[in-house]
Amino acid sequence: MLHTGRKVVFVSVITAIAIAVVFIISLNLGTIRISPAEVLQVITGSGSDQNRTVLIHFRLPRMVIALLIGAGIAISGAILQSVSRNPLADPGILGINAGAGLSVVLYIFYFQGGALGSGWLSIYMMPFAALLGAFAAALLIYTVAWKDGVTPVRLILSGIGVNAGFGAFIIVFQLMMDPNDFMKATIWLSGSIWGTSWPYVGAVLPWIVLLIPWVLYKSRYLNAMQLGDQAAAGLGIRVERERRVLLFIAVALAGACVSVGGGITFLGLIAPHLARKLVGPRHQSYLPVSALLGALLLLGADMIGKMLMANAEVPVGLVVACLGAPYFIYLLIKD
Repeated sequence: MLHTGRKVVFVSVITAIAIAVVFIISLNLGTIRISPAEVLQVITGSGSDQNRTVLIHFRLPRMVIALLIGAGIAISGAILQSVSRNPLADPGILGINAGAGLSVVLYIFYFQGGALGSGWLSIYMMPFAALLGAFAAALLIYTVAWKDGVTPVRLILSGIGVNAGFGAFIIVFQLMMDPNDFMKATIWLSGSIWGTSWPYVGAVLPWIVLLIPWVLYKSRYLNAMQLGDQAAAGLGIRVERERRVLLFIAVALAGACVSVGGGITFLGLIAPHLARKLVGPRHQSYLPVSALLGALLLLGADMIGKMLMANAEVPVGLVVACLGAPYFIYLLIKD
């Protein structure tokens, strides 16, 4: 146990250092190059107004959003993999992201240009719209999968079917949009954190701060559920009740992240897998490491996107997909 604890601390420290390094490098990337010395000047309050505006109002909120969304999606994926006992579970694959995405597309379609579709109010309304869609998708998945209880296989298959159906509805409503809104929705659905500001941070931060500690508190139930429903019930755990609570947390995290970052897939698949390989399957250990790795991966993907095209927006979700798709194929071949 001591050896495992030291490994968790070591991996967490190394990952935190990597996040700090990527964070500093990313501050310098973009249309306007800002050297580390100039970044330090802004931090100490002696930098130019232009550098201060670029860093404080544009780059910092985007990077903070990347850290929050990366951690949230990673934890959501870890919960889904544990509850379904399927290593290929992911909010994007199961249809939860598609449900949240459809809800946001409907929000844009019906309220764009109105009081609820513009200004600061829309920023705080988007997470609630995404949550409604995510919970609708989760309820539909759970209902379809239910047959004298919910088995992991039925949960995965139901999620894949719901994902396909919601994806079709998204395309239908996109085609009904005007060209400008169509392009906005397309870029957003690809997974984009470009153009985010501090209000977006305020919109997603409460969900991350409240739900991740709740998951950590529930980690002992996840450990027991890995033994199977009968074994967990034998330990005195109300399996269906705890499964519903954990699914609620996973869906809420995914919905809040989708509302700001769009449809980022594979991140919820990769980060928990890497964490499990590094620190083992005990949830008290690998959930925090999953959050750190998810934050690192999304921040790194955003950095890669800015390095590839500094003068244009590269949806971070596309970079994550390019990195995650080969790993997903590897898992399929391995299993």
